[in-house]
Amino acid sequence: MVIRQFFSWIANDRLLLWVMLLALMALAACGAEAEPPPPPTLSPQLAAGQKVFVAHCGACHSTEPDSTLVGPSLAGIAAVGATRVDGLDAQAYVFQSIMQPSDYLVEGFVDAMPQDLAKKLTGEELDSVVAYVLAQE
Repeated sequence: MVIRQFFSWIANDRLLLWVMLLALMALAACGAEAEPPPPPTLSPQLAAGQKVFVAHCGACHSTEPDSTLVGPSLAGIAAVGATRVDGLDAQAYVFQSIMQPSDYLVEGFVDAMPQDLAKKLTGEELDSVVAYVLAQE
């Protein structure tokens, strides 16, 4: 009986019916799938480093974990690079690996990195690509 009176009351009050309908639609819209957030914008230095990486490194080195192209994957190099050579932190290790690529070969890989890569890059490009590589997780 109470339910019948409630629905009778709602049916007689059209404004209330419209308000409730709009509220119901708003609640239904809240449950819709949201679009994924856009990828984070790279800083100017990382964006420049990404361009250098694509132009000079990406054909041989992946930035995806467990993905080997010609050379080792550089995913997580910030953590791994810090442990590769005593006395060198990750930044110094990556920098040195570009400057003198034959010095620290990763086991299981041949010495295929261009020996003159550092000569082809400006100091700014070198700093940018090192920063970009270190940012890869």
